[in-house]
Amino acid sequence: MKRGVMTMMVMAICVMAFGCEPLRFAPGEAMKTNAWVHYRTTQLAANEARNENASPELCGLTELSEKQSEAFVAYCGMPEELPATQTPEQILTDANHQLATAATEEAMQRPDPWQAADVLLQAGLAAVGVIGGVSGARIARALQKARDVNQAVREVIRGNEIFKRNNTDAVEAFKQAQQGQSTETKKIVAEIKAES
Repeated sequence: MKRGVMTMMVMAICVMAFGCEPLRFAPGEAMKTNAWVHYRTTQLAANEARNENASPELCGLTELSEKQSEAFVAYCGMPEELPATQTPEQILTDANHQLATAATEEAMQRPDPWQAADVLLQAGLAAVGVIGGVSGARIARALQKARDVNQAVREVIRGNEIFKRNNTDAVEAFKQAQQGQSTETKKIVAEIKAES
C-alpha cells in the first residue's frame, strides 16, 4: 500500500514540476486509421519505385519510409475498420487528406492540466481514505474541500466572464469591485481566464 501512495506522490510532484505538456492522450481512431493509411501509402510508394526502376536513392528512401511507418502502426494500433488502400487511387482521396488533418489535430491535443491534477487528487483522496484510517479520513475531507473550492472558483470566474460579455456597461464597475484583490488572486484569475 505504501508503495502505491509513494508512486502517486511522485506522480503528483512530477505533474507540478513539469506540467502536463509531456502527457498525451492515447491514439484515437483518426490517428490509428491515418497510421494505417500512411503505412499502406509508403508500401505502395516503395513498390512503385521498384517497379519503375527508380534510382537506388529513391528506392532506398521509399523502402526506409515503409519500414519506419510500421512503427507508427505499432504505436497507434490498428483501426477498427481498415479503409480501402489497395491502389494509389484509393489512397489519394480527399477523405484521406482530411483524415491526415484530423489525425494531426488529434495528436496535438493535451490533457487539461486541471483535469490531470483533479485525477491525481481523486486518486490521492482514495488512497488517503483507505490507508490513513481516521486521520486519513480527515485529510481526505480537507482535500475534497480544496477540490470543491477550486471548482467553485472556476465556475464563478467563468460566470463572471459570461456576465461581462453580455453586460458591457457593467464591465467598469466589475473592475472597480475587484481592485482590492491580492496579486496572487489576480494571477490565479488571469490563469483561469486564459484557459477558458
